Order: sequence, then structure tokens, then C-alpha cells
Amino acid sequence: MLSRTADCLYWMARYTERAENTARMLDVNHQTSLLPQPKEFLEQSWKKLLTISKLEDAFLSNYDVVNRENVLDFMIYETSNPSSIVSCLYAARENARVIRGKITSEVWETQNTTWLELQRILEARHQADHSRLLEWVKHRCHLFRGVLHGTMLKNEAFYFINVGTLLERADNTGRILENKYEDQAALKVLNPKIGSDEGTDGQFFDFYHWAALLRSVSAFEIYRQIYSDQVSPQQVAELLIFNKQMPRSLVCCVNELIPLISEVKNQQSKEIERLLGKLKASLDFSDIDEVFEQGLEEFIEVFLERINHIADEFSNAYLIPLATN
Repeated sequence: MLSRTADCLYWMARYTERAENTARMLDVNHQTSLLPQPKEFLEQSWKKLLTISKLEDAFLSNYDVVNRENVLDFMIYETSNPSSIVSCLYAARENARVIRGKITSEVWETQNTTWLELQRILEARHQADHSRLLEWVKHRCHLFRGVLHGTMLKNEAFYFINVGTLLERADNTGRILENKYEDQAALKVLNPKIGSDEGTDGQFFDFYHWAALLRSVSAFEIYRQIYSDQVSPQQVAELLIFNKQMPRSLVCCVNELIPLISEVKNQQSKEIERLLGKLKASLDFSDIDEVFEQGLEEFIEVFLERINHIADEFSNAYLIPLATN
């Protein structure tokens, strides 16, 4: 397969997954912003959303104030932001258009229809309900994956698409977990009742904070099935890091990547396999107690460094050199 073709397949998948995950992060931030909380924390939560996406400077060049309305506008509609939902869906559609011969007509029609429907939404953006729009984005991305798995041959094209999806998903799950855990820690400084047995307000916010996080990765019902008890930070982290059956967990993403790399093996893939093997071993031989002893924030930062290094190695081995996606 030509590097250009592999590049378009890979980035079509990554941009689609990124659009969904951006919608998920915005949705969970929007939900938690509606809960009673200190004003300082509310401002910081929107600022942090920009920081973890490395978009703070780009945002400040377009807006004067960091608040809910401006961040939602920047992360959904702003075309100068390459990670906005509009930019991601456009890039996914353009990559799909270039390699229409390598994907089924149903996959192409799904991407194209998403873009055309988005144009109608943009015409009425000032009357748009943000919650409904974010749900629509998630639904269209789910539809893309369903059509992909239902109509594509399990060949190289399919493998490159799935590698892109899993690398993007692992990165975003880690970022969402890190972001919301840091927010919870910051709020405890402002209000020590959060996460304690003191006061119903603290217990109320603590539950809805973690419930919103779980819903942002479609894991609230899964959490209830597995644990059946009160939502706790340690169990949430355990589910999203170590549960092999959870589709968006870190260990699940890594486990599914390994056989995909074997399917597209070439002379340059040995280093990728080595890095993935080491990352898998570090997850397999760790547990949640060890993670919290080390510090969840530090653990996630190390994971993000390693998974993004693997993504860079994959790009160097298979895709267009110096691709600026």
C-alpha cells in the first residue's frame, strides 16, 4: 500500500475519533459546569480543557475571556483550531474523499453525509443547543465505526483505520481521566467537604463529578454492572486503565493495537512492536493500588508520553514523512 493511501486511512480514523472525543470532553465539562461549585474552579475547568489540548495560546489569540461560551465556540466551530469538531469532521471527510477507492461506498457516504448535515447545523449555530449538537457528533462517529466494521474487508486498509482509532482513543481516555482527576483535587482544596463524609453538598458533587466522567467515555452503565456500589475515584481509574473488557480503557487499546501491528508488519515495525510490548507489560504487571501510590497524574503522563511516542514511530514507519496532520 502507498504511504499516501495509508496516511489518509489513518488520519480519517484519527480525526473522526478526535471529533468524538472532543465532543465527549466538552460534554462532561458542560455537565459539571452546571453543578454548584466555586466560581474560581469553574473558570479553571474551562481553561484546563484548553491546556490539555495545547490550545490555550491559539484560543487567546481569538478570544479575550476564558468562559464556557467562548471555549465551546472555539472547540466546536472555530476553523482556525485544527482540533475543533468542525475542523476534525472536515479533515476526516477530505481524507475519505482522497481514498474512496480503498473504502466502501457506505463508509464514504457516512462521512460525506456527516459533513453535509453539519453545514445545515452551522447555518443555525446561534440557535444550536450545545448538548444536542455534541450528542449528534457522538452518534455520527458511532455510525461511522458501525458501517466500517459492517462493510469493510479485514485487509490492510481496515487495519490502518483501526490503528488510527485506537491510538487516538488511548490518548484521549488518558487526557480525560487526568483532567477530571486534577479538577477533583483542585476542588478539594477550595472545598474540603468534597469527597468526604461531611455535608450532603460535598457528597452530591463528588458523585455527579465522577458520574459525568464515566458518561464522557460511555462507561457509567458498565461501572454499575461491575462495581454496583458508590462511584469512587479509585474504581473509576481502575475501570478506565486496567479493565480489559472496557472498550475505551488504556489496556484494551494497547491489547488491540498489538495484533494490528503484526498484520501490517514491515522492516521498520520491530521498534513499534517492542514499544507496545513494553507498554503492555507495564500495564499487565501494575494494579490500581500501585498507580495511586505512584500518583495517578504521574502515571497518566508517562502513559501519554509512551503512547504518543508509539504514534510517532508508526507515522515514521508507514505514513508520509513529516506529515502535518
